[in-house]
Amino acid sequence: MQPHACDQTTKPDLAPCVIVIFGASGDLTSRKLIPGLFSLFSQGKLPRPFAIVGCSRTEMDDQQFRMHLEKHCHDSVAAMDRWHDFAQHLFYKSVDYDLHHFRELAAYLEQLDQQRQTGGNRIFELAVPPALYPVIGDLLGQSGLADEKGPDRGWSRVIVEKPFGHDLESARRLDATLHNHFNEKQIYRIDHYLAKETVQNTLIFRFANTIFEPIWNRHYIDYVGIVAAEELGVGSRAGYYDQSGVIRDMFQNHMMQLLVLTAMEPPSRFDAYAVQDEKAKVIRSLREFDREAGSKLCLGQYQDGEINGKKVPGYRREQGVSADSRTPTFALMELYIDNWRWQDVPFYLVSGKRLPRKETRIVIQFKQVPHRLFHDVLGDTINANRLVIETYPEERIRLHFQTKSPGTAICLRSMTMDFAYHEHYQGKALDDYARVLLDCMAGDHMLFWRQDGIELSWAFLTPVLEECEKCSCEDNGLSYYPAGVWGPEPAGDTMRLLVDD
Repeated sequence: MQPHACDQTTKPDLAPCVIVIFGASGDLTSRKLIPGLFSLFSQGKLPRPFAIVGCSRTEMDDQQFRMHLEKHCHDSVAAMDRWHDFAQHLFYKSVDYDLHHFRELAAYLEQLDQQRQTGGNRIFELAVPPALYPVIGDLLGQSGLADEKGPDRGWSRVIVEKPFGHDLESARRLDATLHNHFNEKQIYRIDHYLAKETVQNTLIFRFANTIFEPIWNRHYIDYVGIVAAEELGVGSRAGYYDQSGVIRDMFQNHMMQLLVLTAMEPPSRFDAYAVQDEKAKVIRSLREFDREAGSKLCLGQYQDGEINGKKVPGYRREQGVSADSRTPTFALMELYIDNWRWQDVPFYLVSGKRLPRKETRIVIQFKQVPHRLFHDVLGDTINANRLVIETYPEERIRLHFQTKSPGTAICLRSMTMDFAYHEHYQGKALDDYARVLLDCMAGDHMLFWRQDGIELSWAFLTPVLEECEKCSCEDNGLSYYPAGVWGPEPAGDTMRLLVDD
């Protein structure tokens, strides 16, 4: 059987463009964005010509900006041999967030377009605190930078980082502000989890293989677990995290995306609009969260503990965290999707900090065989089949099944079919930020949120957030766990199901 041809070269439809990064002196730019763009450049995947313009309040010239990024990239980029060539495409413009400076920026970009022949095509990446998203969006509109001049005369696109709003109302306000100047096709709401290879491969795995989709339903699946465990604590993000907590930080975006990819119906065609429609249907079908009606939610906060033999402080002793904070750092939710495919199948969504190891996985636990014809020989010890789609620490797919051990006796043993990406792909894989930036240049919305999905997600989670806020003002609802264990004791039984293979 011949393998499918796969073009790994630059997409032919990538037009020349200027990528403008607001917050260019910040951590996200040096740690993720520039290394991602440098990786694309090194692999010949960026359009030609192109330019990258960093913008922030910090005073720098082009050369200082290049030196600043080179110093940081040495820590995250393995091969720096092409850095000098790449650096010639890096520019810097100091801006304050007011209309005067944005009009100056517009004039500067016009001049750069002429020098670099980039055709007036621009991407604006908002690598800034969330409070600045509507400010910058409005200033881009007032200064004319959001305008699209028509076919072949330049386009304008804006990439908005998470979190997209703090709740449903703030998400709607932000969307309204952006839509004052941008249309929906110009807005790219990023979720870098969607760019991970195994996450993208979930749809291919389900819908390009005949053997899985017929059993991907309530008749054969016992439960689904989605786990995003973090070994690290809150670190330098205490100021943001203590106001947000684990639900806003992980569930509203990453966890919900993994859920919809696992549970969605096959789209009529593989394009962004059709896929986004099916994602929205899943969120609309989620059973309303109601504690009084039996909805289950376990919230926790890590305390002093030990990870990998090293003592680590509890959340309340982290720098920047209030000594009496009741912000949850762990959450386990049991969800149900009320539709024909998934009725009464529990979906367990789990995320937490200071857990034993960093791990991201989707667990599909199949039901027991309906009739144990080997009962007299084997007893009740037959393990059900289990499929694990893992994105970290390795990107791999594992299927557990039963076989007979060699010999005259009938003895079962569990075996695993294991597909690891790094063993079968010799090329240099794109990291998640490189992939989403590349798709934005191509005008492909497949790996980005659509506004209706954002609002549906916030609407579903509003009662959960209210439960978290109740924890903050009442002496109940929040359990504690020492760093280095799989969450608080009430979550123990479920966590053992999801992390022990």
